[in-house]
Amino acid sequence: MTTTPRPRSARARHRPWPSCRQCCLIALDLGSARTRAWMPGHGLVLDVPTVTFGDGATYPIRRGTIVDTPGAARMLDRMLGHRLPHSTRPLLILTAPVLGGVAFRTEARTAVETLRPHTVLTIPAARAVAVAAGVDLTRPLLVVDIGAHVTDVVLLTDGAVTDARRTTLGTSDLDNLTPPAQITDAVVAMVATMLEQDHTPQTHDALQRGVLLAGGGALRPDITRRLTTQLSDSVKPVPTPHTAAVRGAATLLQAAHTHPSTTVISQTLGHPH
Repeated sequence: MTTTPRPRSARARHRPWPSCRQCCLIALDLGSARTRAWMPGHGLVLDVPTVTFGDGATYPIRRGTIVDTPGAARMLDRMLGHRLPHSTRPLLILTAPVLGGVAFRTEARTAVETLRPHTVLTIPAARAVAVAAGVDLTRPLLVVDIGAHVTDVVLLTDGAVTDARRTTLGTSDLDNLTPPAQITDAVVAMVATMLEQDHTPQTHDALQRGVLLAGGGALRPDITRRLTTQLSDSVKPVPTPHTAAVRGAATLLQAAHTHPSTTVISQTLGHPH
């Protein structure tokens, strides 16, 4: 009697990174000012201004919003397309802002189609920052991400986003008329509002634990000193804060690649519902 071999499961067939030589993994952080890409095994392969060219220079992402999806696609194709082997379709993970995240994820997924991805995952940028910092995500955590054009304050509970605030003000706005105090005062006001509106102890516990500071603003001593003073010495800058989001995304990408079940991926990425 002839028997039909039982099909092997997807987990059994899958060779985890880095043994899977046919796999190409990319973590991508599409920022308003800079676009960064990280490939496990290669490190930071892209750290360039977020700009594309047609009749002139145009900026496809403004204040945390993708305003020119075809332009973003052209930029990615120009910067990353030649780095990808023609015979592979990459597994790609995108960082995404919490506020306006659904629209951002939709447009970003469309833009990255130029890279012919096999799978596209997305992760809240604040979650990626926390992973890069290696902190305990079973406890409430406040993440402050001060970018070039936007500043976000996000509360993570068990690794998932439970509250978020944003101001469209970043380090690129600072000049003689806009001092760093405007950013730090905005952050303190957002934290105060979160404390006032949270009827649980989560925000208070997160603040007592210490605020995780990321983004280019974390590289400025004038900002970090003022925030430390205003938030009661509880500010903890992430190492290499300007690349924390893309590094954390790369870490989770490797985990998702090693354990490719839908359940593991869903639990790992921690998107808000």
